[in-house]
Amino acid sequence: MNQNRDIQLYYEKLFKDYPDVVKVKTLQKMLPKTGKNKIYKLLKNEEIFSKRIGRDYYIPKISIIKYLIEK
Repeated sequence: MNQNRDIQLYYEKLFKDYPDVVKVKTLQKMLPKTGKNKIYKLLKNEEIFSKRIGRDYYIPKISIIKYLIEK
C-alpha cells in the first residue's frame, strides 16, 4: 500500500476521539507505554513533528500517526 494512503486510512480511524492537535499530556495518553522524558526526547529530536509555542509543544495528530507507521 502507498504510505500516504495508509496515513489517510489510519487518520480516519486511529485516535478519532482526539483533537487534530494535541499537547504532551494528551500524547502520553495516546502512547501509554511511553514516558514523559521519552516523549520530550522524540519531540526535541524531531522524530515526531511538533511546534513549540512558549513552553508548550503542539503536536499534529497526523505526525503521531506517521511516527507510528514509520517505526
